[in-house]
Amino acid sequence: MNFVEESNRIFAQAVRDYHRTDDVDAPMSNPYVEGTIEHELYCKNWIDTVQWHLEDIIRDPQINPSEALVIKRRIDKSNQDRTDLVERIDSYFWDLYHNTPALPGARINTESPAWAIDRLSILHVKLWHMQEQVDRKDVSAEQHEKCMAKLAVLKEQLEDLTTSILQLLEDYSSGARVMKVYRQMKMYNDPTLNPVLYNKK
Repeated sequence: MNFVEESNRIFAQAVRDYHRTDDVDAPMSNPYVEGTIEHELYCKNWIDTVQWHLEDIIRDPQINPSEALVIKRRIDKSNQDRTDLVERIDSYFWDLYHNTPALPGARINTESPAWAIDRLSILHVKLWHMQEQVDRKDVSAEQHEKCMAKLAVLKEQLEDLTTSILQLLEDYSSGARVMKVYRQMKMYNDPTLNPVLYNKK
């Protein structure tokens, strides 16, 4: 099993495991050894799945504003955790490929491999929830057909994204593409870079 197939398997597993409780406060029980890439991939999808549900909760029109603020802060932290985790996954790829000799005419990519893996993880969350919509019995035939069509598109995206990431990794391995990583350098969470935060001092 190649890296992308293994990622798909772990992401599907993590989404499934989360929905055993379907509780944003349920503790994660990661079945993989800490420090391994498998452990990181499982964490990545767990974060994405929890955040999906937090985004649902905060859109409740009846939500108490103070509760909404708590959830918004939690989503902000989740986004930072997600970014940090993607960058750790990119470090894994960097270790694998940055010393690969570049072929003549080697190209660079528009995004690092871990950000493509990020999209793959989120796609698994979308697939799970669109399947839920397809399985609903309380909707019209028209709504069911729309969800079926959307699910078909998501499945096609999964196949295409899986193939394109695999091809990207093959290009890195052969030297057809040059491995480059740019850290996100998010400023709004940094008290030394966000003027709203450093001007409070």
